[in-house]
Amino acid sequence: MKFLDLFAGIGGFRLGMEAAGHKCVGFCEIDPFARKSYKTIHSTEGEIELHDITTVTDESIRRIGSVDIICGGFPCQAFSIAGNRHGFEDTRGTLFFEIARFASILKPKYLFLENVKGLLSHDEGATFETILGVLDELGYNVEWQVLNSKNFGVP
Repeated sequence: MKFLDLFAGIGGFRLGMEAAGHKCVGFCEIDPFARKSYKTIHSTEGEIELHDITTVTDESIRRIGSVDIICGGFPCQAFSIAGNRHGFEDTRGTLFFEIARFASILKPKYLFLENVKGLLSHDEGATFETILGVLDELGYNVEWQVLNSKNFGVP
């Protein structure tokens, strides 16, 4: 299947997706150093490269074409117990809605999203309820679980 890698970082999602046999059609990462690493680690020639997700127009999203999956580890600082926990009042917290915008336009069959444990408890669960509601409005049936990376041999 074809996937789009949003909030790509240096490509953690991509490693797993490609290992499972999927093909990346493009990526979005605002940080120039992470983007440089991503392009060094992964073969990105011919792929769509986006930078600041908030400046990507709806028309540019349409030009991406058909994708089966959108992956995205949207910024967690606004929800993490290690952060300020300002949630949707923090600009980084609203970036989830950019994933929703991409999904509303591209209509992939699957969304594969990642965040932090603190997302579930933020604002007594109201934040997570909002996210689930948005995904439901877009027509997605959500399955979720909390995983600890240490149980999978990674930091």
